[in-house]
Amino acid sequence: MQKGRLFLIPHTLGETAVSDVIPQGVVDIAGNLSVFIVENIRTARRFIRKMHAEKNIDELKFLELNKHTSPEEISEYLNAAEQGLDIGLMSEAGNPGIADPGASVAELAHRKGIRVVPLAGPSSILMALIASGLNGQNFAFNGYLPIDNEERIKKIKHLELRSKTEKQSQIFMETPFRNNQLTETLLKMLQSSTKLCIAADISTDTEFIQTKQVTVWKMSLPDLHKRPTIFILLA
Repeated sequence: MQKGRLFLIPHTLGETAVSDVIPQGVVDIAGNLSVFIVENIRTARRFIRKMHAEKNIDELKFLELNKHTSPEEISEYLNAAEQGLDIGLMSEAGNPGIADPGASVAELAHRKGIRVVPLAGPSSILMALIASGLNGQNFAFNGYLPIDNEERIKKIKHLELRSKTEKQSQIFMETPFRNNQLTETLLKMLQSSTKLCIAADISTDTEFIQTKQVTVWKMSLPDLHKRPTIFILLA
């Protein structure tokens, strides 16, 4: 029996019209699937309803994948694909597998000989980078910075030094309700000449993307509270 495929389905980054950021081909593929592995069931149901208003959501099967999902549960999530059924993997925002737990399912699919199919859609990380004007030839995504203040400061200094030494753009993010605190720490710890891009609410009506030296940012800062934001520094 031929195995099914694992489709990596991109999600909008905010309250954006699906047609603005998701290709029609992706919408069509999602409409033909009946099993989804998702980070948040409620968000996933709403997104599928946006793409296919006529679809009976209650007939679909959702498997939740988050920090509470045990390895034992994950090991069974691709059973349908092994029986020949295509499955969709969906993040809560953007592309699955980046800064979310979807990578574990993709890795499992490779081990099981199931084809993994990435689909085009919005990535806040790449969209921030290409709009930043910073080095797009050499960059690193560092995920979330440490919560502990001392460890966070140490990490920021390390990223700035690495950026200066390797001429590498350093990309990172924060939980939205801690954005303002992180920004204040960045302005205190970074060198005045370091360039910092702040990219918030990407692809939405309130999108904000600006790159300035730290010394300029100190004059005026946007309110980033509860706004999904990507930070990029280049020393």
